[in-house]
Amino acid sequence: MARRLLSIWFARLASDASLRKRPVEGPFALTLRSGNADHLHCLNRAATERGLSRGMALADAHALCPDLNTRPADLAAEASALAALRRWAGRYAPMVTADGADGLIADISGVPHLFGGEAALRDDLQARLERAGLHATSAIAETRGAAYALARHGGGIVPEGKVLQGIGHLPVAALRVDFATTEALARVGLTRIADLVGLPRAPLARRFGEALCLRLDQALGQREEPLTAAPELPPFGVRMTLPEPIGLQADVMAGLTRLLERLCITLAQHHRGARRMRFELRRVDRGTVTVEIGLARPMREPKRIAALFAKGVEELDAGFGIDALRLSAPLTEPLAPEQIGGAPGGRGTIRHDDALADLLSSLGNRIGFERVLRLLPAESLIPERSFVQAAAAFSETEPCLHRGPPRPMVIFPPEPIRAALGTPPCRFRWRRMSFTTLRAAGPERITPEWWLDDPAWRSGMRDYWRIETREGPRLWLFATPQAQAGTEWYVQGEFV
Repeated sequence: MARRLLSIWFARLASDASLRKRPVEGPFALTLRSGNADHLHCLNRAATERGLSRGMALADAHALCPDLNTRPADLAAEASALAALRRWAGRYAPMVTADGADGLIADISGVPHLFGGEAALRDDLQARLERAGLHATSAIAETRGAAYALARHGGGIVPEGKVLQGIGHLPVAALRVDFATTEALARVGLTRIADLVGLPRAPLARRFGEALCLRLDQALGQREEPLTAAPELPPFGVRMTLPEPIGLQADVMAGLTRLLERLCITLAQHHRGARRMRFELRRVDRGTVTVEIGLARPMREPKRIAALFAKGVEELDAGFGIDALRLSAPLTEPLAPEQIGGAPGGRGTIRHDDALADLLSSLGNRIGFERVLRLLPAESLIPERSFVQAAAAFSETEPCLHRGPPRPMVIFPPEPIRAALGTPPCRFRWRRMSFTTLRAAGPERITPEWWLDDPAWRSGMRDYWRIETREGPRLWLFATPQAQAGTEWYVQGEFV
C-alpha cells in the first residue's frame, strides 16, 4: 500500500482563533513586539486586501490603513489552538503531528476509502474548517515535502507516482529552503522545482548547500523523511462513586485523599506534576460543586495538595449529600523523580523550597497568583531599574547580577536632606530627625543611562555613600555634584 500524507496549512491561525473569541469587523491584525517597535504578526483577509503584510511595522500599517484593529499576539494561545486542531484532525488519521507553527501533517495511508476517496476526505475536512471560521489549505501527496509544498501554494491532490508533475511548477521556496538559497537560485534563473530536477547533485550541493539537495530528494521521494508524532498524554483524572451519600467535611477529605493517592501515582508514572487541580462533587440532586486550586510549581505529593483543598471543601454546599467524586489535573508539567532520602531534608521533613512553594500556592489561591510577586535582578546600574517584578508562581529565582558595593534592602524615591558641610556630611537632618555620621564608605559613582530619558536623572551623575549613623540607621546617601546650586544630598535607601 502506497504511503499517503495529508498536509494542512492554517495561513491565518492566530487571527482566526482570536476573532472566534472576540469578532471584529473590518481589517484586523495581531501585533508582536520586536526590538523597540510593534510589527504585524497575523492578519485577516480584509487587512491583507488593504495592502498590509506580515512583519510590517505597526506605524506603517496605520498609515496605510487608519481603521486597522489590532490586539497583542499571544504565542501560547496560538500554540494551544494548533494543539487542539491536531487532536481534532485525529478523525482523519491515526497519526497527526505539527508541521511548523501553522501547519499539520497526517499519515492517511489506508484511510481515504472510509470517506469515499481522497477527494471526499479533503472536501469534508475543508468544509468543517470553513464552518468553524478557520482559513486552511490542504494537500495530499505521497511525500511529506510534496504535500507541504502544495498545501502552501493552492492545495490539491498529487496522484500516486506523479510527484514531479504535481509540484514541478511550484517555486523553489516551496521546498522548505531558506530565503538566501531561494534568492541565490533566482539570480541564476532557477525559479521552479522542475528547473532543479535535471541538474547534477554534486555541483548543486557545492554551490547552494546540502540542505537544498536533501529537501529536493525528500520532496521527490528519493530520500526517506520519517513522520513521527509525540505520544499523547493520558487524561489525568480519577473518580469514585459512593454507595451512600456523604456530607461531612471529614468524609469528603477522606475521599479526596484516596483520589489524590491514585492520581499522584499516575502522574509519577508519566513523570508529570500537577499545576492545576479540579475537584468535582456530584450531589444527589444532580447538582455539581467544584473546588479548583492552582499550584506554585509542579507537584504530586498527596498530603501537601490535600491541605490546599481544605478551605474550599470547608466552604462547599453539600446539599442533601454527595454521591460521586471526581479529581482531575487539567494542567500538568514535566517533573522528574527526586532523591528524597539520606539528606537532612529527606523523607518526613519539608525542605525550604517545598515550604516556599506551599506558601505561594496558599496565597495564590486566596488572592490570585498574579498578585504574589517576587523581585528578579535586571541588567542596570540604576537602582530603580536594577530589578523587575514577576509572578512568583511562574518565575524562578535568579542570581544577583550586581558586582560591586552592596545595595540596600529597601530602596525608595530620593528624599532631600539638610546636610552640614563635608563629603559625606558629618551631620544631617532627615524625616524630622537629626543624624550624626559614625562611619562612611564610598563613593560609588553611577552615571545615568544616556539612551533613556529619565527625568529623575537629568541632574547628572550621582556619588553614593553607605552611611552608618550614631543613632542606629544605616542609610544610602548620594550627592549630585553637577547640580547648579552646589552639592545636594539625598537619601534613597536603608540597609537592614
